Amino acid sequence: MIKILMIEDDLELAEILSEFLEQFEMSVKTCAEPFLGLSELEINKYDLVILDLSLPGLDGLEVCKEIRKKHDVPIIISSARHDLNDKVNAFELGADDYLPKPYEPKELVVRIKSHLRRTNASFASSVQESKTTSTDTQKDIVCDDFAHQITFKGEPLNLTIAEYDILRYMLKKQGGAISREEFIWGCESINDTSTNKSIDVIIGRIRAKLGEDPKNPRYIHAIRGVGYKLEQ
Repeated sequence: MIKILMIEDDLELAEILSEFLEQFEMSVKTCAEPFLGLSELEINKYDLVILDLSLPGLDGLEVCKEIRKKHDVPIIISSARHDLNDKVNAFELGADDYLPKPYEPKELVVRIKSHLRRTNASFASSVQESKTTSTDTQKDIVCDDFAHQITFKGEPLNLTIAEYDILRYMLKKQGGAISREEFIWGCESINDTSTNKSIDVIIGRIRAKLGEDPKNPRYIHAIRGVGYKLEQ
């Protein structure tokens, strides 16, 4: 059973989401007060946190910051605040995703599963990497979630928010193929009205910043009929 902590003061919404998530073997503990939520994380282990921003007593961005100081648990922001600054601040403070209200509960399920897949893949990868040499683990492209920065051969890349999200998503997938549709729903900064063509344009800009030759790529490879994958 997947254990989820929801910090949400709208108890009616929390009940609706909890009942829906239970259909997918997700057990939800709801805390309406931010400080209770932080205390709950100290007491029990959770697989993921769903966090509202407009909370009584402590803003959700501060809650996100406090969670990230001590815990690596994935954080999905669930908020009616659509301001771009809130989204940027949330990612800079360690959030993994930002889902603007209102949304379909089914989309929340998809995003939860996506983050948990990446978390499990990262854990499995870290175990494998601990058995290899330091030479094997060196990568040209490295993402620092805490600093919200991606470096290429040790130098920071000057990326737009969309470029950062897509490249970060590819790194998290550990070489797995990603469809253009998955980029659209998996990267918060990518607008829902984005098209496959717009994804191709963003990928092209990333390739240019990596000094890639699209006809003979070193890192980002096109998968015919699917999308893209990153290899390094």
